[in-house]
Amino acid sequence: MRALTLVSDRNLQLIEQPDPPPPGPGEVQVRVRAMALNHIDVWGWRGMAFAKRKLPLVVGAEAAGEIVAIGPDVTDRKVGDKVALYGAITCGTCRPCREGRDNLCENVAGVLGFHVDGFARELMNTQARLTVPVPDGVSWIDAACAPVTFGTVQHMLFDNARLESDETVLVHAGGSGIGTAAIRMAKAIGATVITTVGDDEKAEKAKALGADHVINYRTDRFEHMVRKITGKKGVEVVFEHVGPDTWAGSMLSLKRGGRLVTCGSTSGVTTQINLMQLFQQQLKIFGSFGCTMRNIAESLAKMADGIHPVIDTKINIADFEVGLDRLESRKVFGKIVTLI
Repeated sequence: MRALTLVSDRNLQLIEQPDPPPPGPGEVQVRVRAMALNHIDVWGWRGMAFAKRKLPLVVGAEAAGEIVAIGPDVTDRKVGDKVALYGAITCGTCRPCREGRDNLCENVAGVLGFHVDGFARELMNTQARLTVPVPDGVSWIDAACAPVTFGTVQHMLFDNARLESDETVLVHAGGSGIGTAAIRMAKAIGATVITTVGDDEKAEKAKALGADHVINYRTDRFEHMVRKITGKKGVEVVFEHVGPDTWAGSMLSLKRGGRLVTCGSTSGVTTQINLMQLFQQQLKIFGSFGCTMRNIAESLAKMADGIHPVIDTKINIADFEVGLDRLESRKVFGKIVTLI
């Protein structure tokens, strides 16, 4: 079988590997059908000092596929099932795992495609419990965007920030994969959406998605525009994933008692915080990483109801580096995906 393999920093090769053995107890064998690119793929491709891993490494952190074989004791999956694939190897036995808080697993063995071999291969074995059934009518491409993209947004907006229909949310980087998903999910419940983008073309696309107010952060201070749009009150929720470049403005954009939820740090990993502002305004800050299996199922249900991911580009697996370069340059509006 073919496997897209990182052999050194910024050096990907499509390599022939032996097919996996028959699935063992608790396992299923999956033919990977579609995969979506994420910033974690870019970080892994660049070579990140904090990534404890050994090369060569099969890449790919977000995917969906079809079950082609099942282990001897698997009863809740069958050959032919269409499934989304969880992107981390959790233990399934610690307290967080037992309570359905999979992304807080105490014994996680790594993120696929970053620490351990990922999804960019034709066949793979995985634990049946790490697969989520895909509803009828959801395409391979859409399903591939559920485990990281939609699942992350579902966890951020509704588990952590608890966004309500009568509230206003500021979504940063509205042209990104999670930004576009956040706009669609927030609008689906009736929330008011303010979003930031980096150019006028993306602004028009964000409006077409349903964003109520779009701010070009290259021409306007977004925090000033947010205060103006909200009559100086600020927003109830900030959807943050940029990092230090936007952090201070995000805090200023919150109304009293507002909630900031963050899942990323694409502009850097450290920032400053005004503690007096934090406690005087009674603000709440939530760190959010990944999602739970439940979040993936919720995301797939939303897709079945018509909330689809925005697709920027479809590429061949051999052009994966082209997709990573496009993602790194921030030229995208939505998701870059590949069929395998």
